[in-house]
Amino acid sequence: MESASQDINLNSPNKGLLADTMTDVPVDSGASARAAAPEGLSLAEEEELRSELAKVEEEIGTLRQVLAAKERHCGELKRKLGLTPLDGLKQNLSKSWHDVQVSNAYVKTSEKLGEWNDKVTQSDLYLSASSTLEDWNEKLTQSEAYKKTQETLSQAGQKTSAALSNVGSVISRKLGDMRNSATFKSFEDRVGTIKSRMVGSRENSTDGLHSPSGAGDQPPQDNAPF
Repeated sequence: MESASQDINLNSPNKGLLADTMTDVPVDSGASARAAAPEGLSLAEEEELRSELAKVEEEIGTLRQVLAAKERHCGELKRKLGLTPLDGLKQNLSKSWHDVQVSNAYVKTSEKLGEWNDKVTQSDLYLSASSTLEDWNEKLTQSEAYKKTQETLSQAGQKTSAALSNVGSVISRKLGDMRNSATFKSFEDRVGTIKSRMVGSRENSTDGLHSPSGAGDQPPQDNAPF
């Protein structure tokens, strides 16, 4: 304030500086502070749009708060029902796949693939290739080489089964003959004799260990002459 009063003093040598400085500073007003209105809009229309924008932003904030409250309530209900995040993920995937299936792009793609399949199967090239393959298959199955190979494989399988069966019966018969042979019976008799001898000797040795000797129980006699 003191410097300003000095500049206002008419007797001051700097009396013209204040006027020159003030002329360079622009004067602020409500119209200049506000952004310029878009071209084609009046001030009244601009004010109305700004008011509507503020109202919409306020509604968006309110809806966000309501959505957050609904999400918390939904989480509490899932927790009480025992639903895990994995169940929610499965439901979301199922819903997403259902949405894909009923989408226009999926339906159109399926229709296009069906049309292409019909066109391919009805085309002359496909029909010619199919008939050619059928002819080759018929000729192959009716050829002499195929029939001989099939008969050879069938006979080989039958011979193999018969050979295995014969081998089994031969082995069984050989074992029976061996058990009925004199050599096998003599071997069984020897094994039985050796076994009985070993059992008898073991019993005798056990009795000898448990029976006391007669000489040990009698006191020594004095054979000295009177």
